[in-house]
Amino acid sequence: MPAHGEPERLLVIKHGALGDFVQALGPMQAIREAHPRAHITLLTTAPYAELGRRSGYVDDVWIDSRPKWNPSSWLALRAKLKSGRFTRVYDLQTSGRSSRYFHLLPAPKPEWSGIASGLGGKISHPHGNVRRNFMHTLDRQAEQLRMAGISRVPPPDLSWADADIGRFKLEPRFALLVPGGSAHRPEKRWPADRYATLARALAADGIQPVLIGANAETELLASIQAQAPKAMNLGGRTGFFDLAALARHARVAVGNDTGPMHLFAVAGAPCLVLFSAASDPVLCAPRGEQVRVIRSSHLADVSVEEVLSGLALLRDL
Repeated sequence: MPAHGEPERLLVIKHGALGDFVQALGPMQAIREAHPRAHITLLTTAPYAELGRRSGYVDDVWIDSRPKWNPSSWLALRAKLKSGRFTRVYDLQTSGRSSRYFHLLPAPKPEWSGIASGLGGKISHPHGNVRRNFMHTLDRQAEQLRMAGISRVPPPDLSWADADIGRFKLEPRFALLVPGGSAHRPEKRWPADRYATLARALAADGIQPVLIGANAETELLASIQAQAPKAMNLGGRTGFFDLAALARHARVAVGNDTGPMHLFAVAGAPCLVLFSAASDPVLCAPRGEQVRVIRSSHLADVSVEEVLSGLALLRDL
């Protein structure tokens, strides 16, 4: 417990990736509201630090370099965690790594919400549902916080995330296309030529296709644009705040099971998300006011006509 008159000192652990971080924004807001006078530190990785800072849910952001099996790095991390004098930790990452951080801390241990177990003592607020890995991320984290005494967990909110997208000079009616995803999971990607065909169909209907992706997807996006010259290629040119602003103005977003689609769904874009057998939308689909899912064992079996039909069900383009 904090000394008399001192605020609680809380640590929230959430590393990423993008979709996971976006889905943790609701729990972060819930923690802030449950501890209005606490000093809250977010431990995250560098790509998500600015999102954490600008959310308003935390007072400080620490960058976790996620040390390898280098004793000096782990000792430095232990000293850093100890210096925080945390009274409670909310481990929203709940990975093997983040659970080990509990064991880095000396006694007396802070209160801890998560799944850490084993040597080093028992945590005070375990998420004790043995079927937690069979729950959607949002439901799992809400239940974890309920078990830690926080009954209300709002859905993620990105209304505070904004940017000036005028520099992109987009047409008034545009659609966001996200053809990329994990490079080591090609089975989670709808074929590039289908995205090109979809882009041409949208352009023919007066809707500008806008390609979204990271620098690593430069060749993929260029190949689609070569087949659909009216598409705007924003690959590597958009930060998270740009994506949130784009989502608010887009007619629709279409993409694979990848992080930007979670951000678009939360920011308000009508979303059509394509799932293969490689991932289960029951556990990890984006959630938002207007989200539809198309799932097929093999995404190559999904036709452009099927996607266009799904878009028509989302909204009148």
